[in-house]
Amino acid sequence: MTGCGTPDEKPGIGSTRLARRSVLLGAAAGVGALALGAHTANAAAAFFKGADISWAPQMEARGYTWKNAAGQSQDLLTILKGYGINAIRLRTFVNPPGDPANGHCSITEVATFAKRIKAAGMAIMLDYMFGDTWNSVGVQNPPGAWKNMNYNQMLSAMNSYVNQTMNVMKSNDVLPTWVQIGNEINSGICRPIGGVSNPGQMTGLLNAAYNQVKQVSPYTTVCIHLAQPQKYDSMQTFFSRYAGNGGKWDMSVFSSYGSASLAAGIVGNMKKISDAYRKPFMQSEFGGPVSKVSATKASLVAYLNALKSNGGQGLFYWEPEGYSPFTGYANVAWDAATRRPTAIMDGFR
Repeated sequence: MTGCGTPDEKPGIGSTRLARRSVLLGAAAGVGALALGAHTANAAAAFFKGADISWAPQMEARGYTWKNAAGQSQDLLTILKGYGINAIRLRTFVNPPGDPANGHCSITEVATFAKRIKAAGMAIMLDYMFGDTWNSVGVQNPPGAWKNMNYNQMLSAMNSYVNQTMNVMKSNDVLPTWVQIGNEINSGICRPIGGVSNPGQMTGLLNAAYNQVKQVSPYTTVCIHLAQPQKYDSMQTFFSRYAGNGGKWDMSVFSSYGSASLAAGIVGNMKKISDAYRKPFMQSEFGGPVSKVSATKASLVAYLNALKSNGGQGLFYWEPEGYSPFTGYANVAWDAATRRPTAIMDGFR
């Protein structure tokens, strides 16, 4: 989320970070079954079409609305379902600020929104950022309350935090189908304590998160999320260290924002790393410039086709519903002037 160096870096959304976000489109570049609990919506779906719409509650609170392609005002979830979207990803921060675009997403807010998602018949992915605001491939800062902790203290905090937050989801009857334990964690989590250069400690923290998710929700699929799958060696470095230290995970998920011409090769790398560790996989982030509707739609179609042909289990768009002036993020899929979805969304069909 910190910059513009590769097609797969997560966007910086703050006033200074957002200006740096660019996706270098056109440059640079499953084994097993998905374990789903009986509580899970759409558990029988063979391929998930998803979207991360974590901004939506704060947009709604500030009077933003959405129209369907025909120009009729409609509930956002209803519009998304019309495109075949059957899964929603929601991020959660530990102690977030009140900034509408860069904060919120506390676990109580997430659980409240998740009730609407479940009522709409859609599956839920919970994305633990393990920070108070954005963490991504280039930034993995611990929550402010954890930053001066030693490893054992942080391990205790991780156990408590994941157990407590998963129990909030459970008490609201919105246990997620998938949980990401960290967001684009190529360099580890809660650095430097849990950095990839400290693989034993990184694995200990992630295994604590894994165990607590499973304790509360045994059928939830726990995911490891990496960015930049075009860099196979980098992925292999992470997974070899994590697996070599006894790391636990059920599914590998990836971010990729590359162009249509790169999709087959990038998804091929996802499959290669997933086959190597005998885990199913999916793409939990995709996006492209809303200013280049045709190219972004073509990229979406290319990734969907490549994922399906390689045994991938789904794709999530990050964040299609956002539009100016709530956010200046350029990789949305809605038209700010008309409040209608752009033709990018037709790629899901």
